[in-house]
Amino acid sequence: MIPTSAFAAFLFDMDGTVTDSIAATERVWTAWARRHGLDVEAFLPTIHGVRAEETIRRQNLAGIDIAHEVAAVLAGEVSDIEDVAPIPGADAFLRALPSDRWAIVTSAQRELALSRLTAAGLPIPAVLITAEDVTHGKPAPDGYRLAAQRLGVAAEACLVFEDAPAGLLAGQAAGAQVIAITATHRHPLAATYAIADYSAVRTVVETDGLRLEVI
Repeated sequence: MIPTSAFAAFLFDMDGTVTDSIAATERVWTAWARRHGLDVEAFLPTIHGVRAEETIRRQNLAGIDIAHEVAAVLAGEVSDIEDVAPIPGADAFLRALPSDRWAIVTSAQRELALSRLTAAGLPIPAVLITAEDVTHGKPAPDGYRLAAQRLGVAAEACLVFEDAPAGLLAGQAAGAQVIAITATHRHPLAATYAIADYSAVRTVVETDGLRLEVI
């Protein structure tokens, strides 16, 4: 099911939304969790859609250097990109959008975002909001509001594409409509709209905005 209204811009999460990088992400975080004696099975579902710093802080580990741990995870993720790929249909879908009408809002650091987008062969948007750009990460709405501001539109006039609960909450808190991408879906998603991937939809550019259409 897709929304029928027109939107000023489309705002995309990255991991699990335009890039299939879940396996790489979970490999790195599994190794990190084991080093710190965490229950991997319980820990992994908590990592998606939020910044590494916040993930690490939530563990309340004694005597660790947060900045050092974030840097270690970043290094691991940047080097583990062999099986990073685009979500089906994402490349053509993104390249068909007007360059000033879309952005990516990710909880990843900029270095990692550029690495994964490049590995997946996806275009780099003019507006790329990363972990370093906001004080409060998802589920706070800051990233989506900042992306809309940089595109010169109201967040309430945008459609957010997301795959994780924290991101869905962030888009909703920004006042945007949200559509869930379920290609890498591993958890319940509370979204009014959802599509598996981009292979069966396209964007129609109209005078009143961007409109999703089923092919």
